[in-house]
Amino acid sequence: MMVTTKCKYIDDYINAVRSGEIISSKAIIKATYIVENKLKNPDVFIDVDKIDKGIELIERYFEIKFLDWELFIFALIHCFYKSTDTVVFNKFLIMMGRGNGKNGFISPLGWYLTLPAHGIDGYNVDIVANSEDQAETSFNDVYDMLERTWSKSKKWFYKSKQLIKNKITNSYIKFNTSNARTKDGKRTGALVFDEIHEYENYTMISVFTSGFGKRKHSRSFYITTQGHVREGVLDDELKIADDVLNGTITELGLIPLLYQIDDEKEAMDPKMWNKACPSLKYFPELQIEMQSEFITMKYDSHVEQEFYTKRLNFPKSDKEIAVTDWENIKITDKPLIDLIGQSCTCGIDYTKINDMASVNLHFKIDGIRYDINHSWFCVNSADFKRVKMDKEKLKGMGLLTIVDEVEISPSLITDYIYEQAQKYNITGIALDNFRYALLAAALKEIGFDKKENKNVKMVSNNDIYKIVPVIESYFVNQYFVWGDNPLLRWATNNTKVLSSKAKTGVDTGNRYYAKIEGRSRKTDQFMALVHSIILEENLEEANGLVLWDMSDIY
Repeated sequence: MMVTTKCKYIDDYINAVRSGEIISSKAIIKATYIVENKLKNPDVFIDVDKIDKGIELIERYFEIKFLDWELFIFALIHCFYKSTDTVVFNKFLIMMGRGNGKNGFISPLGWYLTLPAHGIDGYNVDIVANSEDQAETSFNDVYDMLERTWSKSKKWFYKSKQLIKNKITNSYIKFNTSNARTKDGKRTGALVFDEIHEYENYTMISVFTSGFGKRKHSRSFYITTQGHVREGVLDDELKIADDVLNGTITELGLIPLLYQIDDEKEAMDPKMWNKACPSLKYFPELQIEMQSEFITMKYDSHVEQEFYTKRLNFPKSDKEIAVTDWENIKITDKPLIDLIGQSCTCGIDYTKINDMASVNLHFKIDGIRYDINHSWFCVNSADFKRVKMDKEKLKGMGLLTIVDEVEISPSLITDYIYEQAQKYNITGIALDNFRYALLAAALKEIGFDKKENKNVKMVSNNDIYKIVPVIESYFVNQYFVWGDNPLLRWATNNTKVLSSKAKTGVDTGNRYYAKIEGRSRKTDQFMALVHSIILEENLEEANGLVLWDMSDIY
């Protein structure tokens, strides 16, 4: 059945996607139904005249021809509710492969939004990115067009290397980076957040969205490829996008347009590349580049990683160093079952008393490994400000305790373990041999010591060597269930596997764990998990045992 929304650009695109004429991801197909359902509302008005005028102006001044996906998005910008005079879609999340012209689309769009043809005075456009070079990309596209057409454009525009302003509407285009602390979005009509895969938290976004939405027909555009920063802004936005596409969320004005392959195997079929690269059929140079990378990646794992992640929007880690692919980490986000009364092991990672510490409780039930992970982060750590995780969010989730003291006291860790021992049967504790002295006295107070009770394990290098292939198997078979624990996922994604040759110069076949990025990322949460798994054999005998009675310890 053909879709009819009374706008040819929307209808043509939806019908081409659903018929298979345009090879599309499952997410794009779902998005067409979101659009159709929204536009069925009799209160919706599509301003076709503005669409046609905007396309004519952009194609004339920028000397381009809009592609099918660009026409579709441009038309969606002009859908309004008649009763409230508000936009149907006020947030666009556009993720597509590198080289498809995201900036080439957003640049003329930003220019158009400042024109009288758009029809709103003071409709300011702020372009935001992590780096100045990236933030300038779209701005410079507009600046270069004005330079080329200055004999006509100077009547309507003021321009400098920092600001472009329409003299008639008094609307500006600006680029901004993380050092722009004074912007609060109160006078902004459109916000463009460029390459959000680089944003590790919402600090910069919050600066611009505070007070945003007061301008008539305000809209925000989040444009990006996939990237290597996990548990940052992009992953959060994709979670919301999934709920919108699956119909869990219906009230938002968000339209997620996620151009990506749906399965790793599709990378082997060049026809499927169109799912992530909607401009591929129009761009011969992009076809040549991707074909070259496709051949080269068989010999270079870094090229393979970039090809999957940046070209096809299917995150992939470097096979030579990563603990596992991101998909295997992401799938750990499943609800924990009721574990009260069950047996578990406990792993501790406690590297420095004034840095970070983590505890992991590890359960094995019917072959599935369930993990409860908690961390402490000292404000006096040299890395506290450098680490860009959303600490307040993690604190609110009960995953992180921020310690505003000179150090992380051992009692903070043992108090937590004692509390957990009231709910679970902790069969033993494992921690790094070199850190035991820091915790020995506090652990003994709650009934754990290596001599008398013999329920503390000192982890050696050999223990790590033995457990690496076991953990790899758990990831590949997707045995891990961690609940919604972005901190543990984040740390795991920062952990690499190295051969013994990297440490000793002699390749014995053994492998160990290390940080991928040593200063602004952590691995403590993952290493606490590793230590707890080393004791997993204890759980075979402990299943079904009653909880320890620890009431007489204090």
